[in-house]
Amino acid sequence: MEEQESRDGSRGTLGRRRFVTGAMAAAAAATVGPLVGAPGARAAAPSLLTASVTGKRVAIFGAGMGGLSAAQELAERGFQVTVYERKSLGGKSRSIPVPGTAAGGRRNLPGEHGFRFFPGFYQNLPDTMSRIPFGNGNTRDSLVNAQLEVIAYKGQQLRIPVPGSLGGVLTPDSLRDYLMTALSAVRTVPLLQIEFFVSKIIAFATSGPRRRLGQWENMAFSDFIKSSAMSEDYRELLVKMFTASLVAAQPDKANTRTMGLMFEALAFSAIGLGPYGPPDRVLNGPSNEVWIDPWISHLTGLGVEFKVGWTATGFTHSGGRITGAQVTDPTGAAGTVTADHYVAALPVERLQPLLTTSMKTADSSLARLSNLETDWMNGVMIYLREPRPIALGHLIYAGSPWALTSISQAQFWKNDFAGTYGDGTVTDCLSLDLSDWNTPGILFGKTAKQCTRPQIVQEVLAQVRAALPGGAALLPDSLVHSWFVDPAITGEATSTVANDEPLLINTPSSWSNRPKATTNIPNFYLAADFVRNSINLATMEGANEAGRMAANAILDAAGSSAAKATLYELYLPPEFNALYALDDTRYALGLPNKFDLFSPYWPGH
Repeated sequence: MEEQESRDGSRGTLGRRRFVTGAMAAAAAATVGPLVGAPGARAAAPSLLTASVTGKRVAIFGAGMGGLSAAQELAERGFQVTVYERKSLGGKSRSIPVPGTAAGGRRNLPGEHGFRFFPGFYQNLPDTMSRIPFGNGNTRDSLVNAQLEVIAYKGQQLRIPVPGSLGGVLTPDSLRDYLMTALSAVRTVPLLQIEFFVSKIIAFATSGPRRRLGQWENMAFSDFIKSSAMSEDYRELLVKMFTASLVAAQPDKANTRTMGLMFEALAFSAIGLGPYGPPDRVLNGPSNEVWIDPWISHLTGLGVEFKVGWTATGFTHSGGRITGAQVTDPTGAAGTVTADHYVAALPVERLQPLLTTSMKTADSSLARLSNLETDWMNGVMIYLREPRPIALGHLIYAGSPWALTSISQAQFWKNDFAGTYGDGTVTDCLSLDLSDWNTPGILFGKTAKQCTRPQIVQEVLAQVRAALPGGAALLPDSLVHSWFVDPAITGEATSTVANDEPLLINTPSSWSNRPKATTNIPNFYLAADFVRNSINLATMEGANEAGRMAANAILDAAGSSAAKATLYELYLPPEFNALYALDDTRYALGLPNKFDLFSPYWPGH
């Protein structure tokens, strides 16, 4: 099996690995103390630990991507893992079946927090999926190729020829030519403005690591590409479309390093550079059916214990270490979890209230978590009576006030939709992500937060129809069977509107406020998408990478001889190594990037 060197110099096998023995897999993971005031409360079960596994009890709080990924890496290496989850296994990536919609032996209609998207530059997560048995293969086999090619804008459908090839070897010029060709479809943007935008992407792509962290991390993307000086079409098609649709952030909030990395990675994936796969991949069924449920089953077989409905309420920090975690069980009864290692795989807004003053004093990066920002990106599903494969992949509704993106699910799913889900009359699901909850819509003049759930759906349909050519005829009301809005949204159209599952956004300078997976508290680790990681974006991939880093740190702390989990980084082409070195020198001298050219044509220069 092929091996790859990880960032810390260790080597990990890329194939499926098993490090767990039957005795270790059967052992209890963490000890839960008697629950205060619980009827029939009982003492913890006698310890099954032996000298050979002492120091290997791990308590993970949160069963999203970070928590499940850490659990897998540790369980494969013989650690005793218990995962505590307050809500649902799978976190934001889970399926959310719509209650009461099944009939005739079918399953409930599939809902979700937001559609799944596996770009080709994801490497850590697909590797994990390749080690989850499913059917005659593994869950990575559930990924199918789509085409990230369509933009709907003001009644036009623009097809971007994303996949392609370079004219020869990779150079700044050949990359520029490719990007100009790829963006030729956005013909309503003045050519000089497209050229300027591409020149900025080239400047980023040839920037060294020092400039990326020291300059681009601290600059808003809108300033980098001079959004305010350009046309409306430029702002809608080349700026807001990517920032709001990809990271649920306004261009003046998203930092240049994060957005530059995404542009760069998408382009390299489309060209076929490095280890990347096709630029747009999706699952061939609901997330739980073809991925999450097999994952939970696999982890359970490795000895991982799951406690759903258990909520972490605090940590006890004494003698420089975590000595216990306070939890409530599904009945609300309180108790204490004790383990050798504690992994907080919680969203940043959930973790912050659990941190004590002494924990923040011990590690100042924990105190800085309060500086991180979140925003909303949630799903709306429209169930249709007839198939509507509007695009062969993800479709971006550029210029839509609510920054909508969608995918037509049925064309990718292996099961017959009508025969498997609902009442037999639903044949497709138009699954949408709503990324801007703060801009007034076109139908009611209200923000999404100010609308009722039915109004949200009506507004979404109005914006989709306005963006698509022939949209009203393509999606008439008669075609709509029913709809579903992410239940994480509560109190809609009231002053108490809230989102139980917001998304971290990468604001300028946010890297300095993001912690590592390891902390200055020796037995306390972090495994969530806000952790510093290679992809530098709140994604499934980033959370998976954080879980791997937390697992590796626990291996070190436990003195384990097991091979480390491999850490895959975003690809940087070796052809640009000399340019990166040159730019680091120029940055140290206070000079701009060699390709960051400014013409007098552009206002402000």
